[in-house]
Amino acid sequence: MKKENFVMIKEKDEDQGITRFTVMGRVNSQNSSLLKFKLEDSLSYGEINIVMNMADVEFLSSDGKRIILSTYKAAEKAGGKFRIEAPSKNVRNALSMVALEDMLI
Repeated sequence: MKKENFVMIKEKDEDQGITRFTVMGRVNSQNSSLLKFKLEDSLSYGEINIVMNMADVEFLSSDGKRIILSTYKAAEKAGGKFRIEAPSKNVRNALSMVALEDMLI
């Protein structure tokens, strides 16, 4: 996997009404717009309960943190929930630096 890329897999659990994303690699300023597009697209289709598995994320930029926070707020406003599942150590550290760890994990 190239250092500047990340992989994002989307799965829907119709029974529980959850959309699950698995993100792997590096989320940085070069590719965070794709992350934003995918999350906004899900919200626009009424997928307001989102779980994002970030166990294999090596790096999370400030752009990525902003996108995650805006998705959290949009999901909450629509009556849904957004949370991060199994964050890597790097993701946990990145979120704790801006006091988002307790809110999102």
